[in-house]
Amino acid sequence: MHKLTKAEVMREVKDYIYITLGLISYSLGWAAFLLPYQITTGGTTGISAIIYYSTGFPIQWSYFVINAILMTFAFRILGPRFSIKTTYAIFSLTFLLWLFQLLVNNYIVAPDRTPEGQPLLLGPGQDFMACIIGAVMCGIGLGIVFNYNGSTGGTDIIAAIVNKYKDVTLGRMIMLCDIIIITSCYFIFHDWRRVIFGFVTLFIIGIVLDWIINSARQSVQFLIFSKKYDEIADSIIKDADRGVTVLDGTGWYSKKDVKVLVVLAKKRQSLDIFRLVKRIDPNAFISQSSVIGVYGEGFDKLKVK
Repeated sequence: MHKLTKAEVMREVKDYIYITLGLISYSLGWAAFLLPYQITTGGTTGISAIIYYSTGFPIQWSYFVINAILMTFAFRILGPRFSIKTTYAIFSLTFLLWLFQLLVNNYIVAPDRTPEGQPLLLGPGQDFMACIIGAVMCGIGLGIVFNYNGSTGGTDIIAAIVNKYKDVTLGRMIMLCDIIIITSCYFIFHDWRRVIFGFVTLFIIGIVLDWIINSARQSVQFLIFSKKYDEIADSIIKDADRGVTVLDGTGWYSKKDVKVLVVLAKKRQSLDIFRLVKRIDPNAFISQSSVIGVYGEGFDKLKVK
């Protein structure tokens, strides 16, 4: 059995912390904005919401039961590490959905309530605003969870399985899986307005999810020209934890040989690299450009057969 290093343990702890934060955002969006206004969306949570609207059965328990079944498939396909984090997310989200419903119903003062007795935090007639706020919070939560190798289960598991083998946008994949779920809420309310709200919610979640994931994965390429290229290269490897490639070049104006450093890094590391280069050689010439995708060690995995 592979023994985790201290750095790997710290990365795992960081993953679980951020997954928890993402789940808090997701469950609060549901409990405070979607459930009180009887808005549904896709995924296992959407199915559980439809069950809740039609029978009153608590959303967290139907969510838990459905995901327990799906997890049997995820364990074999996605591996134990993914399954462990997803299991953690399922248990945590089950608890958080219960907790935030309790807080919203018992401790948030709201004079306006639904016929079921749930508080309308935005007042009557604010369905669309609740739809937008709830969807944004759910999208942010899902984006954070996915960025740190977790999942909330349900159609997220299906999307993660497809994303494992194909470079398919997660938001779009989830959207395709969830169309039938949202349409089915018509048979509960017999109101196409609810269906439209569901699709608006799903659309916003998909956009926010993609934005969160793509923002975290944005990469840049540096071309660095400097006489102190060796010091800069060593410092980038040591301090920025990024690889460096040294190319031989010729300055055509001076006809002198030059060394060119090629560095691929995450966009969030750009400022650190600029400061590092400036500290060693203030006269260095640097070119920075955005790249569409970087695949390999330290970046995204290549997902083609």
